[in-house]
Amino acid sequence: QVQLVESGGGLVRAGGSLRLACAASGSIFRINAMNWYRQTPGKQRELVVHITSGGNPDYADSVKGRFTISRDNAKNTVYLQMNSLKPEDTAVYYCNANLAYFSGGGYYTGDYWGQGTQVTVSS
Repeated sequence: QVQLVESGGGLVRAGGSLRLACAASGSIFRINAMNWYRQTPGKQRELVVHITSGGNPDYADSVKGRFTISRDNAKNTVYLQMNSLKPEDTAVYYCNANLAYFSGGGYYTGDYWGQGTQVTVSS
């Protein structure tokens, strides 16, 4: 079964750091593209960063210079390092990926979402 599992959220003081992880499990061939989104109650989901398999990351202006996306292809895991956190970064963070995988002898691609992880930044 192909799925994305997130980890690493929590409570941190303003100015602190957290690292989120998004691990793809199953017969994964490649993570084609990965997005991190965040959402607060009553607001639309906001794209934080987008990265393709061979491209440069594209960050939202609100996180440029503070957040860094990286990937470990051997572990099929993508990380979001969040530094200099602000209270306005408080949200549920979701990873979203286009995955290439094997199933039943065939090769497929599909979009998947993680379960979300809460990040709370106190002032």
